[in-house]
Amino acid sequence: MVRPGSARLLVLVAVLFAALLPPAARAPAAPQRQAVFAGLGTWLPIPIYARKAWRDPETEVAAMARDGVRTLYLETGNYRQKADLVRPDRVARFVDAAHAAGLRIVAWYLPSFANLARDERRALAAIDFRTASGGHFDGFSLDIEATVVRGIPLRNRRLLALSSRLRRDAGPRYALGAITPSPIGMSPSYWPGIPYRRLTRFYDAFLPMAYSTLRGDRGTRATLSYLTATVASIRARSGDPNLPVHLIGGLSGGMGVKETAGFMDAVGVCSLLGYSVYPFPQTRPAAWAALAAPPARIGRGLSCG
Repeated sequence: MVRPGSARLLVLVAVLFAALLPPAARAPAAPQRQAVFAGLGTWLPIPIYARKAWRDPETEVAAMARDGVRTLYLETGNYRQKADLVRPDRVARFVDAAHAAGLRIVAWYLPSFANLARDERRALAAIDFRTASGGHFDGFSLDIEATVVRGIPLRNRRLLALSSRLRRDAGPRYALGAITPSPIGMSPSYWPGIPYRRLTRFYDAFLPMAYSTLRGDRGTRATLSYLTATVASIRARSGDPNLPVHLIGGLSGGMGVKETAGFMDAVGVCSLLGYSVYPFPQTRPAAWAALAAPPARIGRGLSCG
């Protein structure tokens, strides 16, 4: 047991020691981790779903940079694959090319939650990945959508357990994101009650898959309504009205001019950290012009939800 006077002395010494540490030795503020998910992003799944894009990583990254992309989200694997990391040689090229082009690059992995040891190992394969030149991913996102574990309470417990392990393994300095289905029209049907409030302990940003295209919503107003409702619902369920959200606004191949306009309206009213559509190979040139234009704060009486 430490006496009160000694305890105060120990606290003072600890504070002074922390102040003398070089900046690199201190954990960065949360905004520095959140910045990894900021701005315009794009998504690239594993080669089986995007073979052409994986043939020449340098050319693909150059095209992304020209389109105004700030962050590439690259799938490194999922629970159905045999390898922990799919095509590590091409992954290395994407990492190095992204950094050379001034882009951030974030890995993402789809776990089953049926085998937490395997899910943890495969997520860490991405987090710990290094190229020959020392390049690495700037962050990692967990794709929270698999329904292999049928019982919702058990699935939620395993989601929280895996999330806790990843935060412990990655450390407090590493940027972690949670990719979730939209609670409006998606997760209620197959994953009700995602524990957003508890997940905020582990993740720096939330990246909802708000695919209005799957719901059949068409037009500017319907798209805007769905996307703003998604953001408002997640923030309400998390208990944080300012929760950092990177909005994935739809499947790009099914979005026309009006749907893209509705998406950008949502970006303008919801104070988002970042935004994107899925995936890069299906995003049309006309859409990139709208996506790359920084959205102004939109008035007209609109609100986020």
